[in-house]
Amino acid sequence: MRRWLAAMAALALVTGCGPAGKETGDGVAKVKVGVIPIIDVAPIYLGQQQGFFKARDIELTMESGQGGAAIVPGVVSGQFQFGFSNMTSLLIAQTKNVPIKVVANGVASTGASGADFGGVAVGKDSPITGPAQLAGKKIAVNTLKNIGDTTVRESVRKAGGDPAGISFVEMPFANMPAAVEAGQVDAAWVVEPSLSAVTAAGGRVVAWNFVDAAPDLTVAAYFASAKLVADDPDLVKRFTEAMTESLSYAGSHPDEVREVLGTYTRIDPAVRGTLTLPTWPAQINTASVETLAELGAQDGIFGTATPDLAKLLP
Repeated sequence: MRRWLAAMAALALVTGCGPAGKETGDGVAKVKVGVIPIIDVAPIYLGQQQGFFKARDIELTMESGQGGAAIVPGVVSGQFQFGFSNMTSLLIAQTKNVPIKVVANGVASTGASGADFGGVAVGKDSPITGPAQLAGKKIAVNTLKNIGDTTVRESVRKAGGDPAGISFVEMPFANMPAAVEAGQVDAAWVVEPSLSAVTAAGGRVVAWNFVDAAPDLTVAAYFASAKLVADDPDLVKRFTEAMTESLSYAGSHPDEVREVLGTYTRIDPAVRGTLTLPTWPAQINTASVETLAELGAQDGIFGTATPDLAKLLP
């Protein structure tokens, strides 16, 4: 996390970015998007299949990154024209004056306790039965000082517990089911398909942290560099329109979502058929992003800075 923040600070000093989407001879823009190979980005793959981007003269290529640590700098440098990242990472980048702008919604919580795509899970023999009992425990998150630990703390607070003593451990989502089952951690914040892996082994979800944080929480978004937004507003407009159509299509075609997951992830077909999907609303829930900013400030992940949502959001 410290290395990523250092990279964000360095990027804030960058005055020039790479080129916009390269035009082919027939006026089609070649666009590269930095994504993470997870369920959340299924709409962009569906949109590509359905021709939503092609119809707007965009030749789309997706390139997988391990997370915001690679995608945010890649967008600012021009390696990618657009990228996908969770909102808290984008808020952190904005407080470091990294020149980025959200251009389209990415993914959202279902807003339903007991039926969301992420939650805090414990092993089958754990004595923990609710969020308040997570106080003082060791909990795995995929990235420290980010959307995972801030929303988990909020679950504990809302249940009347004190989150100050929680010990967060950084761990890839894929490693969490085994860590929970072996008792290496008391609990883990997991998202699908790791959530299904934990429950298949007898584990239980004891907190629905996205649901507790804010109604219909906007979890992630697509973004571009501020330079691209200023230099090629037509390309940004076309990408946003195609992405919005892709989100709507994914929301109304869950079977196709489960099928497209097999083209860019290694999720077992049986798991793809039963896991809980997130939602893909066309519009960003600004109130929920404001809540994420407030939670991040409360937990000190922005240092002394305050996120400027007017600069970050469309």
